[in-house]
Amino acid sequence: MAKLTKSQLLERLAEASGMTKKDVASFLDTLAETAYKEVKTSGEFSLPGLGKLVKKNRAARQGRNPATGATIQIPAKTVVKFRVSKAAKDSIL
Repeated sequence: MAKLTKSQLLERLAEASGMTKKDVASFLDTLAETAYKEVKTSGEFSLPGLGKLVKKNRAARQGRNPATGATIQIPAKTVVKFRVSKAAKDSIL
């Protein structure tokens, strides 16, 4: 089963909404920009019915180099995770 490409997604959303593909593309770009800004400033961004993006601080830790087995220090960093909503899980499973 092939995954949905961006152009296929734009086409489906344009057909369903009656908007042009260009307008839908602009909307999705604005949505992405808004999500990035919100996660950066407030730490999370929610998409009702889908889930939310959450910013997490990952602590420094020890790891292993899989090639040599040597112990290495992995630095702390900030990551973004996506938590799927219960409604999305229930509709898929």
